[in-house]
Amino acid sequence: MDHSLQTPIFRSTDKLAPFTLYQADCNTILRQMPECFDFIFADPPYFLSNGGLSIQSGEIVSVNKGHWDQSKGLESMHAFNMAWLQVAKSALKPGGSICISATHHNLFSLGLALQELGFKILNLITWQKSNPPPNFSCRYLTHSSEQIIWARKSPKHKHIFNYELLKKINENRQMRDVWVLPAIAPWEKKQGKHPTQKPLRLLVRLILMASHPNSLIGDPFSGSGTTGIAANLLGRAFVGIEKEGAFIELSIQRRGALETHFESIRSKIKDLELC
Repeated sequence: MDHSLQTPIFRSTDKLAPFTLYQADCNTILRQMPECFDFIFADPPYFLSNGGLSIQSGEIVSVNKGHWDQSKGLESMHAFNMAWLQVAKSALKPGGSICISATHHNLFSLGLALQELGFKILNLITWQKSNPPPNFSCRYLTHSSEQIIWARKSPKHKHIFNYELLKKINENRQMRDVWVLPAIAPWEKKQGKHPTQKPLRLLVRLILMASHPNSLIGDPFSGSGTTGIAANLLGRAFVGIEKEGAFIELSIQRRGALETHFESIRSKIKDLELC
């Protein structure tokens, strides 16, 4: 790791696995961390904040997430994805892999960018939500799923895939590429909620799939720190990068809650029962 790397805004000092946060642009930090990560999970902007409406908990709400999610057009989105994926690739170890969360709004740009940059796409995982919100306009099918692209850095190097463990948590059957999981549970929002927060169960399964206990896990858009919480639940070290101060504070609060309620939180994740 480059010793000139800026000082983290937060670093855990407890007995759990390391949890480190940088408040910065991921392009800056990842460029200074060549071949550090075994696995990266990324939930980049979907660029959906266009003034539309949706339904949440029975109430009509705006789909706007923040300035960071506002669309500036297809060319701008693709340039954004090419830039961060290029530095993410440099930050992965030769056998490292990446999972990227997406919907149809940004999925095709991400897939093209991965291929243009020489990644090998391994799977397209569909997260089927067991409790999706209804479609507000009644002009489309209900959006009940998100996709996760799993790709490895290089076609030449073997990636980590815990096949037997994934089979074990799937009732001793091969794990398929469609995962039926609920959206975030109320207990995951106790310290506050990120507008695009992913369920802890989803991140636990992805990290179980593509890393080892001594792996370093990264997240270039770490938001409320869910990737880091999942990594620490599994004993993995974590480095997150986030630009927004409010989300940094939320991540720190959630990490504090993990330290205090580790066993209680762990008991809520079904896949951990078999680890």
